[in-house]
Amino acid sequence: MSQSVNHSRRNLFRRRKLDAQRPPWVKSDIEFTDECSRCNACIDACETNVLIKGDGGFPEISFTNNECTFCQQCATVCKEPIFDLSQLTPWDIKASVNDSCLTYQGVWCQSCKDACDPAAISFKMAIGQVPKPMIDIEACTGCGACVAPCPSASISVIELNVTD
Repeated sequence: MSQSVNHSRRNLFRRRKLDAQRPPWVKSDIEFTDECSRCNACIDACETNVLIKGDGGFPEISFTNNECTFCQQCATVCKEPIFDLSQLTPWDIKASVNDSCLTYQGVWCQSCKDACDPAAISFKMAIGQVPKPMIDIEACTGCGACVAPCPSASISVIELNVTD
């Protein structure tokens, strides 16, 4: 008898691997999990503690409590050929607001705007409605400062070119 491979289960692991947000300035042309030694030097060096030990012990970004300041400490302490500080941008992730945002429930909230240093979040006024958030993708650095202060956990920072 031949064994069959359940491709849907295999794809589940591939998707999970893609969901992990890696540190800034990671080279785009490498397979991160093949190059990273999981030494935790970048996690220990992270000044805002947004780098955490993720699945398999690999470093991941978590904006749950703080933002990335792009201090470059993670890249400078790493001994592996993972980072490229000459890249124009640290990564291709941007903030995104989902439908659970309080403004869509009629509640006035601008916590994300108040936390956004590059002023990438503005609010569009409309007659008879509370203002709705708008993200200027060009101005957004993907720092994640808007994530933690959101009272309804409506903001995620995602890769721009991900299609599912």
